[in-house]
Amino acid sequence: MEYAKLGNTGLDVSRICLGCMSFGVAEKWTHPWVLNEEKSRPIIKRALELGINFFDTANVYSAGTSEEFVGRALKDYARREEVVIATKVFFRMQEGPNGAGLSRKAILSEIDNSLKRLGTDYVDLYQIHRWDYGTPIEETMEALHDVVKAGKARYIGASAMYAWQFQKALHAAEKNGWTRFVSMQNHLNLIYREEEREMMPLCKEEKIGVIPYSPLASGRLARDWTVTTRRSETDQAQKMKYGSTEEIDRSVADRVTAIAEQRGVPRAQIALAWLLQKEPVTAPIIGATSIGQLEEAAGSVAVTLTREEIASLEEPYVPHRVVGAL
Repeated sequence: MEYAKLGNTGLDVSRICLGCMSFGVAEKWTHPWVLNEEKSRPIIKRALELGINFFDTANVYSAGTSEEFVGRALKDYARREEVVIATKVFFRMQEGPNGAGLSRKAILSEIDNSLKRLGTDYVDLYQIHRWDYGTPIEETMEALHDVVKAGKARYIGASAMYAWQFQKALHAAEKNGWTRFVSMQNHLNLIYREEEREMMPLCKEEKIGVIPYSPLASGRLARDWTVTTRRSETDQAQKMKYGSTEEIDRSVADRVTAIAEQRGVPRAQIALAWLLQKEPVTAPIIGATSIGQLEEAAGSVAVTLTREEIASLEEPYVPHRVVGAL
């Protein structure tokens, strides 16, 4: 495994991050394909054996049970100082007023709830899961600053928003002397590259570490185009992201297949290698429901694409409507 600094920080993270949305109690989540605790633990353990030290979850994943599973497994398999734990806040966790969003009340309540579920005194990276249109960004940034100053988070990050919103948040922090975002968790892969228009240049200019989610387009870049899985058949989020562009996306997937066959490596490694060579990407967030998927992803760190291969992969792409930030 290789390691890199997360943005303009001294924090070393593995170049592959294990996304933990795949772990939790299925009955408490909209995704029936998530793995229970017994099945998730071997994957987390194998990730540590492969040198992965970066784990990303969220309070909303399976109603908090993802955090619980991840926290217990990491406590059993690793020393706290060896791992980088990231979680997120925004989506609804309880009914009624103040049960969601990025108000000061919500943030200060939810960080404590996440820490309790994770079984730790602090998280390494605390991220806002979406932009809160109902709360002033100054209120959110000051609350996050106070979370850091209280020792409950080491760094803060953001996810899935427009570039103008991210710049507004960065400006608010700079203007008031508050803690600054160090990372952006955005939607980026070979069949969805709209982030290259504004967000990626902004992150490069501001020295923000990029940790893309859905790097394999929910598996579309890792398997035969016509193959379906339980997740692809039941996951409404991925249908929303990719369902309307399947015809134009297939040509990109065909390029991935061709280069993978030429090199004799899994398709997932080609798609991830493309991301790993794109500035300022620090670590793609991969979701694995098997040890084989995890090992394939870890192997992508050793794959270096040529300029010609990168050009071939990028050539068929056509602009898409923006999804994920709204």
